[in-house]
Amino acid sequence: MGYAQLVIGPAGSGKSTYCSSLYQHCEALRRRIHIVNLDPAAEHFDYPVSTDIRELISLDDVMEELGLGPNGGLMYCMEHLEDNLDDWLAEELENYLDDDYLVFDCPGQIELFTHVPVLRNFIEHLKRKSFNVCAVYLLDSQFITDVTKYISGCMSSLSAMVQLELPHVNILSKMDLVKNKKDLDYYLEPEARVLLSELNQHMAPQYGKLNKALAELVDEFSMVNFVPLDLRKEKSIQYVLSMIDNCIQYGEDADVKIRDFDPDADD
Repeated sequence: MGYAQLVIGPAGSGKSTYCSSLYQHCEALRRRIHIVNLDPAAEHFDYPVSTDIRELISLDDVMEELGLGPNGGLMYCMEHLEDNLDDWLAEELENYLDDDYLVFDCPGQIELFTHVPVLRNFIEHLKRKSFNVCAVYLLDSQFITDVTKYISGCMSSLSAMVQLELPHVNILSKMDLVKNKKDLDYYLEPEARVLLSELNQHMAPQYGKLNKALAELVDEFSMVNFVPLDLRKEKSIQYVLSMIDNCIQYGEDADVKIRDFDPDADD
């Protein structure tokens, strides 16, 4: 059985920085993880890339040969990956041991994890290969400056949860840039009553029913809450990692190591 994190989120939310910090943290703990790049447009990495989608297809080549733009080219690359799940990806996965821990650094195009089936089919392939998978959704904490932007982030996260059907950990990234962290406290575990009151203050009266429906949706699912992540603090990284490990049951199958007991040693 293998273990995998699928790191998703909007462009600029800090996915690659998260992967880099996670790798450094695990390296310091002498814990081995493998970072897999799934972004065909990526160029520079702050971590060792174990497997790279650019070995299969790159965005630059697609744009040059097919005359596509950046977004259309990236979608073409991901669909090409989907067509090669049983060939290229299966061959790459054979290079890992049964209990290896993979972290997939995904592109930031939001349609990939909200309604296009590419990542969902990718996940199903991992499951067939006996991987326990968790989605790690990153949202820039700078994005949550008012309740309307927060609701937008919640809807995007909820859409990904419904589309991917995975254990899901939502992370507020870039907390080191937040000047007043108390302003974000009531966004971490939102209450429908507070959200509705804030929305009605920010929006015109004709949106009252829509505001009520959105606030109730967040409240009824009761799954859209966010964990703050400050990459400057090792404890913060460890806390997030522990939550993800728990979701994918990492370490539960490890053998218990019992030190041999010599009764004569105490004499």
